[in-house]
Amino acid sequence: MQRYFIAKFEIADDLVLPADIYHHAIRVMRLHIDSQFELVLQTQKVALMRIKKITKEEAHAELISWVETDVELPVSVTIACALSKNDKAEWIVQKGTELGASKFIFFAGEFSVAKWDPKKVAKKVERLTKVALNAAQQAHRTQIPSVQYCPSLTAIELPHFDYRLVAYEESAKKGEKSNLFKLTASIKKKITASTQPKLLAVFGTEGGISPLEVEYMDENSFIFAGFGPRIMRAETAPLYLLAALSFALELG
Repeated sequence: MQRYFIAKFEIADDLVLPADIYHHAIRVMRLHIDSQFELVLQTQKVALMRIKKITKEEAHAELISWVETDVELPVSVTIACALSKNDKAEWIVQKGTELGASKFIFFAGEFSVAKWDPKKVAKKVERLTKVALNAAQQAHRTQIPSVQYCPSLTAIELPHFDYRLVAYEESAKKGEKSNLFKLTASIKKKITASTQPKLLAVFGTEGGISPLEVEYMDENSFIFAGFGPRIMRAETAPLYLLAALSFALELG
């Protein structure tokens, strides 16, 4: 069933579909009178809707019922990636959204070869936000991840995170195997019906993480974790983490 997000906290009995939803639902997906779809409000409540009227300019829908759903990761995960070659940001946002990330931060790492033109940052973030929206709808999520750009790792605000993790290749080379497991166990203990722990996970570029960045994270209580014996690409490691968290926290 098709799912859409709407910028409303509540819906009227007779809802006129916003132009973007009208275009996709009626013109692209060819929904018709009596077709049903799901609508996610800003409160993350999900409404089952029925189309009851269609004209050339608009479509009207009515509420059938509220849908009980629990699809979000029990931990709020912010994926922070240094800019990589060939601009892999779109892939990371699309797949990371499907796997449950809450936020994406892209930053200019000291070893980053790729650069974002300051004049084009706003457009890039806008584009990535649209990618996140489409992926969230496809994955039937109730939350659209946000996207942010930071000029450096040190520009990321750290205080409100409960946990800080960095995927560190050197840790993996030295055989570090337990830090990710210990992290998930600690997070699991903190999860309650009303508490969603917040995790910041940092990933370097193809060239890795600079000594100054390592020093900065060490001074700010980051957990340095290896992700197994195989070396992953910059765009693969964030997805590995999200999958591991889902397995440990949702399927155990």
